[in-house]
Amino acid sequence: MNKKKVAIIFGGCSDEYPVSLESAYAIISHIDNNLFETILIGITKEGSWFRYTGDIEKIKNDTWYEDKEACIPAMISTDRKYPGLIEFNMEELKYLKIDVVFPVLHGKNGEDGTVQGLIELAGIPLVGCGTLSSALCMDKDRAHRLVETLGISVPKAIVLLRPYDNKELFEKTKELNYPLFVKPIKSGSSFGITKVYNKEDLPKAVEIAFMHDDEVIIEENIDGFEVGCAVMGNDELIIGEIDEIELTDGFFDYTEKYNLKKSFIHMPARIDRDTADKVKETAASIYKILGCRGLARVDMFITPDKRIVFNEVNTIPGFTAHSRYPNMMKGIGIVFDELITKLIELGMEQ
Repeated sequence: MNKKKVAIIFGGCSDEYPVSLESAYAIISHIDNNLFETILIGITKEGSWFRYTGDIEKIKNDTWYEDKEACIPAMISTDRKYPGLIEFNMEELKYLKIDVVFPVLHGKNGEDGTVQGLIELAGIPLVGCGTLSSALCMDKDRAHRLVETLGISVPKAIVLLRPYDNKELFEKTKELNYPLFVKPIKSGSSFGITKVYNKEDLPKAVEIAFMHDDEVIIEENIDGFEVGCAVMGNDELIIGEIDEIELTDGFFDYTEKYNLKKSFIHMPARIDRDTADKVKETAASIYKILGCRGLARVDMFITPDKRIVFNEVNTIPGFTAHSRYPNMMKGIGIVFDELITKLIELGMEQ
């Protein structure tokens, strides 16, 4: 049987570059080499693309780009007659056919529809959400507006654009109740997010958020706790177990997401069966209306009166063996190696 050639893209021009390396390393280490042949494509922080042929341990410790012999300048071919990778090898070009691309990129310039658009333009099957869905899910404001049309609750919020002044800021937020979350509209891993408890701290938080995007959303805090729901599939969906984030202080920021110093993740979530069923039903509805395919993690809040409030969708969630999405799928019996195979097969269904 001919092995399918799977291009795994890692790195990227994003604050979440280190997370991508960890996720990619885990996927490369656990992919079924009897079924798939991997073609590794690394993107540096500066945006240079290389086909990487070296030791995968160098991906894990972020020294892969230093191995010049293993880094061949490359680009995705956008000519549909040649769906694959073009290597710029010395003075000649080399073409490698690709059967499916698995972008293991988090945040901007990878999870936001940019790379997905390139892959779809090339006519290559893609693991995960397509261009429109990826862009929508990254945009916290527009995703909320669309999901709200289903009758699903979203946090009360306002959007701020540059230029602005503090008078406009305070006028727009006067109907919101503190504490508030100030967020870049398009960012991941909680970069640029601040929890604000009083009016005096709001302007600084807004400026921090504008460092990461040109649009800022300011949301009311939701009383309760956060849950996540792993979803997989194209037309027929597989819903993973639900997890719950228990916080002792602050919010689930970048440090907590990857170190869990003041928080704990319960899997399964400590909720009753009826609430769990409602969370799964809501996650599936959100996944569908945002046009998701392949995989996504849908994050929601559960209030003290058991109301479900939509937070966000991660179209390329963390993918280490201990990350939330793989663990939620493990909770229904799908182990990590099997999960990778299923996702690649779903990508090739296009």
